[in-house]
Amino acid sequence: MPAIALEGTLDVDGAVVLDSVEDDAGLRAAHAAGTPVVVRASDAVGVAAALARPEVSCVIVTDPALLELDLADLTYG
Repeated sequence: MPAIALEGTLDVDGAVVLDSVEDDAGLRAAHAAGTPVVVRASDAVGVAAALARPEVSCVIVTDPALLELDLADLTYG
């Protein structure tokens, strides 16, 4: 599964799809159950926040430019 995918290009059947990472209990429960967690993000900050969570398998974006983010630079500066 890619770290970042364009909305509609990834089969998310069976995954928990969230609009944010604010639901700690939900993220942990899905991860503990072995259910993939996919989070939607609309900007680089949202992508970074989602990928900082170990429970998140993939981030879904609608802006193709977000697919080109340098994740190492975004994470470590």
